[in-house]
Amino acid sequence: RLCRGIEVGHVFQLRKKYAEAMDCGFLDQDGKRQIMEMGCYGIGVSRVVAAAIEQGFDERGIIFTDAMAPFTVSIVPMGYRRSESVKAAADALYAELVAAGVDVLLDDRDERPGVLLADSELIGIPHRVVIGDRGLKEGKVEYQGRRETEATGVEVAEIAAFVRSKLAV
Repeated sequence: RLCRGIEVGHVFQLRKKYAEAMDCGFLDQDGKRQIMEMGCYGIGVSRVVAAAIEQGFDERGIIFTDAMAPFTVSIVPMGYRRSESVKAAADALYAELVAAGVDVLLDDRDERPGVLLADSELIGIPHRVVIGDRGLKEGKVEYQGRRETEATGVEVAEIAAFVRSKLAV
């Protein structure tokens, strides 16, 4: 069966050409000096990322695994610069997750909610927490995994533990 592939690494056999030029050798089992054979090995980091994206995406953008994502969790505070309660909740969650060793993006840009949500999906962050005044009035925030179609309401006091329970270990 044939399938498409992408080269992410390479090996070049240099043989003895450069070893001879640099006089690189070793003693064999009989104590006789031998010229070593050399190889050159490389990995294309950008190609690894491209291959990961090719394996995980949908119409909304990239779907990275936790290990590949630039950030594991995106906190999307609706009205971060206009609402003290949203800012306080977002900052507190950010601090708690960072203290637990989680890579977190706090998207504090002054953009429309649709832009913030679309950008989070586009760049493939696997876990997203949306914090808004409406939810905070009910004591809740929204969690959504990048592969999930529906958001889940989670109590503010439980969101950090809830997110950590969703992370790949």
